[in-house]
Amino acid sequence: MPDTTPLRILIAGGGTGGHVIPALAIARELRDAHAAEVKFVGTARGLETRLVPEAGFPLELIHVGQLKNVSLLTRARTLTDLPRGILRCISLLRSYQPHVVVGVGGYASGPAMMAALLLRIPTLAFEPNAAPGLANRLVGRYVSAAAVNFDETRRYFRNAKVTGIPVRPAFFELQPKPPSPAKRLLVFGGSQGARILNEILPQILFPLLRDTPGLTVLHQSGPRAEAATRQDYLDTGADESRWQVSAYLDDMPARFADADLILCRSGASTMAELAAAGKPSLLVPFAAATDDHQRKNAEAFVAARAARMLLESELAPQRLLDTLRDLLTDPATLASMSAQARTLAHPTAVQTIAQMIRTLAGPSKGR
Repeated sequence: MPDTTPLRILIAGGGTGGHVIPALAIARELRDAHAAEVKFVGTARGLETRLVPEAGFPLELIHVGQLKNVSLLTRARTLTDLPRGILRCISLLRSYQPHVVVGVGGYASGPAMMAALLLRIPTLAFEPNAAPGLANRLVGRYVSAAAVNFDETRRYFRNAKVTGIPVRPAFFELQPKPPSPAKRLLVFGGSQGARILNEILPQILFPLLRDTPGLTVLHQSGPRAEAATRQDYLDTGADESRWQVSAYLDDMPARFADADLILCRSGASTMAELAAAGKPSLLVPFAAATDDHQRKNAEAFVAARAARMLLESELAPQRLLDTLRDLLTDPATLASMSAQARTLAHPTAVQTIAQMIRTLAGPSKGR
């Protein structure tokens, strides 16, 4: 008789939005298109503690610490906790009996994937960055398959396929912005803002607006820096009708649609949104990102001529001013970067990843 039990998937990992948001998109696709039951495993310190329950999925928590960029004492504690984390995951897997375990990177991903490998449960690694994080590097050679965002990342995994990162459909629906002398610069550094952008933009605002007629600036500062960043903008004496500072921007697809150029960090999810929307960008990788993965993400876009990059060490006010002014006054370059960005988009990423998971589960699972 055919196996009629529902497809059960366990998704492990999280921490940042770059891990959690794509994981939730995968979970929704599995639930809605493949009638799957999906459970998450994460840690108490990550965004998954809020976002996963809000999305309606069950979440189990394990205790595991950091190994990278921490003190020797913290590393020793993590190494002590790791076997307990693996044993906890073995118990969860035996109870839940998933058909596939999906590791999305982050603290909980390593123990859960190791437990799945020990129990011979099929595994899929999802890696959004050009350079894998520690958890995915540890298991990459042993997983059943991997879904990656960059072609150069395939070498870290068995059976890797370039799928891209799940992105909201609204980004793909944006049309190229018609040429206009009225330019819009969008500045953001993630939901918490980027301190270096908050500090340096006010220093160049007045000459940037002076030298770029019709330019307006929308700057997401993050909630903690909103008041200080707005005051720094005010202190420049620049025309207040030509700039806006907000703690947080909702409806990011609409903000992207209005932008002629985007100045931002180069986290994996941001890069996927830039590609989906076909937006030219000036990227400032977060220098302290684990394994310098943001720089490697940005380098992939620069190599494709879809973006320019300035490292934090290069971000002198005059250099940033010159780069922004040159780009904003060169519509041909902006149009070319936009077209190149779209070539890096993957509109069917979530469907492809879900189908990979279903295939690993076996032919009798899912619709």
